[in-house]
Amino acid sequence: MTNVTRRTALGLGLSAALMVGTTGRSYAADPIKIGFPANLTGNAASLDAPMLNGGKLAAAEINAAGGVLGRPIELVVYDTKSDATVISTVGSQLIDSDKVVGMVAYSDSDSVLALGPQIQKAKIPLITPGATSPKLPSQLGDEVFLACFGDNVQAAVGAEFALNKLNAKTGYLLTDIGTEYTTLLSDYFVKTYEHGGGKLLGKDSYKTGDKTFTAQIAKIKALPEAPGFIYAASLVDEVTLILKQLRQAGINVPVVGGDGYDSPLLLQVGGKAAENTYFTTHSYIGEGATPKVQAFMTAYKAANKVDPENAFAALGYDAVKLMADAIKRAGAVDSAKIRDAIAATSGFDGVTGTITYRPGIAVPDKSVSVIGVKDGKLMLASESAPTFIPEP
Repeated sequence: MTNVTRRTALGLGLSAALMVGTTGRSYAADPIKIGFPANLTGNAASLDAPMLNGGKLAAAEINAAGGVLGRPIELVVYDTKSDATVISTVGSQLIDSDKVVGMVAYSDSDSVLALGPQIQKAKIPLITPGATSPKLPSQLGDEVFLACFGDNVQAAVGAEFALNKLNAKTGYLLTDIGTEYTTLLSDYFVKTYEHGGGKLLGKDSYKTGDKTFTAQIAKIKALPEAPGFIYAASLVDEVTLILKQLRQAGINVPVVGGDGYDSPLLLQVGGKAAENTYFTTHSYIGEGATPKVQAFMTAYKAANKVDPENAFAALGYDAVKLMADAIKRAGAVDSAKIRDAIAATSGFDGVTGTITYRPGIAVPDKSVSVIGVKDGKLMLASESAPTFIPEP
């Protein structure tokens, strides 16, 4: 967990209802309550804490501009501690006691899966900023929308990047079998890489929380030939250890993965071992970014006294803005009308790209950024949409 994550978690405690951006403006009507459960402690904290800060910035801007339908936005925030039991308890609190009309929630698919049945039963629309499983809407129902691309899209871009940019015609696969996110990412990667003519020299697995990867590394070293790269479907805590142990074993081929790497911990913990690592994510947040991203970076730093930690900060911002836009278009603070307005979204211009939902499809079509580590810094290596997309 980063220092900013610790500060955020300590400041919020278990729960807090935040009225943001209303200073100096009086409202005649009650606030519009939007639930914002987030894992501010635990293994998802380095993603969810920036996501929340981005959401708070969006709410502050909305309220400073007059709110929505003449009412302020209130984010009702809880720390769900990366724990499925806490997520379920908080879901009941938000629905039954706080009476939220919609939710913005989570950077990971497992947390949305834990919350989803409750919001579906209560008919409360949910926009997830960063849970990338394209299966979520079909698994949970028509109240769930992604503000991000699906894992099938980012895994495809990662595979095509390896084939076309790294010229890696052979590869090796490492998969964390402990999460929905990593297992799906791995499956979609294999389909795309082999579809493009790539050959996997081997596959191996591990579980979330593992600290030692000696056995997996021994298998790679025993291969008759070195793979052109390693695709590690991993979260950041494990991949930093994998990188260190790979490099210590003399394996210096490129390592490619998904947006689970998009955390300050990649460089802070991975250090020099993170060199020659690439990951797919939602937007390039850094020097040389687009003007729209630069404007967001400036506003985020002014509000939080730090630069945006990763693309999840921008996703949180976009998701709150999208929810507010849907409430405005619905013309009423009514969950059913808000849900229909979200589904009808077309051409919403976000920091992380344009969001349009095709009829019956709750996952937007968005391009993917590939970020690389060079000389201890993050750099934009590629920006594209895949030529082949596996079925969800």
